[in-house]
Amino acid sequence: MAASTPQCSRLLIITVMLLVSAGSAQQPERRSFTFQGPPPDVPAPIPHGSDPVPSDAVAALLAAFDRYEVAAMSAAHGNKDLDDFILTLLRNPAFPGKVNDIVVECGNSLYQSTLDRYISGDDLPLAEVREVWRNTTQPMCGMSAFYEELFPLVRRVNQTLPPAKRLRVLAADPPVDWSKIKNGRDFAQGQYFIRDPHIAAVMQSEVLAKHRKALMLFGTAHLFHVGDTAVALYEKNFPGTTLVIADHTGFGNWTGLARYNNGFEARFASWPLPSLVMNLKGTWLADLLDQTYSSGNITFGPMNNGRLPAAPASPRGTFAAVPEEALAKFSTMVDAYLYLGPRDRLLNEPTPAEAVLDKDYMAELGRRAALTGTATDDADLERISARDANPFFYDPGEMEKFVQPKSALVLESLPK
Repeated sequence: MAASTPQCSRLLIITVMLLVSAGSAQQPERRSFTFQGPPPDVPAPIPHGSDPVPSDAVAALLAAFDRYEVAAMSAAHGNKDLDDFILTLLRNPAFPGKVNDIVVECGNSLYQSTLDRYISGDDLPLAEVREVWRNTTQPMCGMSAFYEELFPLVRRVNQTLPPAKRLRVLAADPPVDWSKIKNGRDFAQGQYFIRDPHIAAVMQSEVLAKHRKALMLFGTAHLFHVGDTAVALYEKNFPGTTLVIADHTGFGNWTGLARYNNGFEARFASWPLPSLVMNLKGTWLADLLDQTYSSGNITFGPMNNGRLPAAPASPRGTFAAVPEEALAKFSTMVDAYLYLGPRDRLLNEPTPAEAVLDKDYMAELGRRAALTGTATDDADLERISARDANPFFYDPGEMEKFVQPKSALVLESLPK
C-alpha cells in the first residue's frame, strides 16, 4: 500500500469496519469492494433547510452536559486541530465540574488499574503507563501524539482538584495481552476485535449505571446512533443519553463532489472559531451532509448512489452484511457539528518522536502486524516519514494513491 497521510488510511480501515461490523464472530475471510466516486461532472448538491445556529464550541459543549450524560466525538485520527480543541476543553476550569469520566478508544482495559493509579497521581514509570495506549488492538493508538499528551494532562488537572472532583479515564478497548499472542493461531482464538460491544459494556457499567457524566473519545464510526455501534448498543438500555458530535473536515472529500467544498464552506465565513451547531435537524447543513456523505473522518462511498458497497449486499446477520449505519442518512446518526475551520487549513498531527525512536516498540508493532496478517503504516518508518511530510490533514490526491479508478481493493477482514 502506498505511503499516506493518517486520515486516508484510517478512512479505508473504517470502511472495512463498516462492511464487516454487523457480522458474527468467525474466522477472517477475504472480501473485496471497489471504491468508485461519482462521475467528474456530477452536479453540485443543492441543500435545503433552515440556517444552522453556531455557538462558541467550548461553552456549548460544556453546557451540553446539563442535558446529556455523554458527549461523544472523534479524537486521535490525524486531525491536529480537533485534538488541540479537546486538550483546550480539558484545560477549561469548568470542565471538572461538568464531567466525571473521559472514556477513550486508545486504552487497553487490561491495564485499567494502572491507568487509575497514574491518573490519580501515583508515581509510576512512564514506560509502565504507556502500555495502556501502546498495547491496544489499534496500532495507531501507540503512535498518537494526542494520547501522549492527554493522559499526563488529566493527571496534572487532577492534582489541582479535591478527590471528589477528580477525573477518571476509562480504557474501553478489549483486554488483549500481546505478550501471550505468539502466532496467528493465538490471535485468532481471542475475540479481541469485537470492540463495540466491549465499549458499550464499559459505558453501561462504569458511566451510565453509576449516573456519571462522560466525554467519549472514539472514531466516529463507533458513535453513530444507528446500527451496531457502541453508542447504538448501549442506547438500547440508556436512550437519549448521548450527544454525538461530527467534526468538519470538508464536503465530498476524495470524490467528484469535493470541487464544491469551498463554495459550501463560504457559508461558514461569519461563524466563530471554533463553532458547535447543537441541532442539525431541519437545517441545510444536515441536508448537505446527507447529500455528500462525508463528515469528520468518515466518507461513505459514494458507491451505488452514495451507499456501500458496490457489490450486492449479503443478508444481515452474516459476516459480510452491510451495517445499518452504512445505509442511513448521516444527519440521523449524529446530533451536532463541530467546525474548526476550512478543510484545506486543517493540520495533520505528526507522529511523536519518542514512539518512532523506540526500536523495541517499533519491532513489536511489526511483529503484531505480521502475526495478525494486517498491514499498517504505523510499523513502517518510511511510510511514517512520508505521511508526516504532508502538514495538511486533507490531500485531494490521496485516494488515488490507494485505489485506481474502477479497480478492486482486496482487504483482509478481521472478525467482528
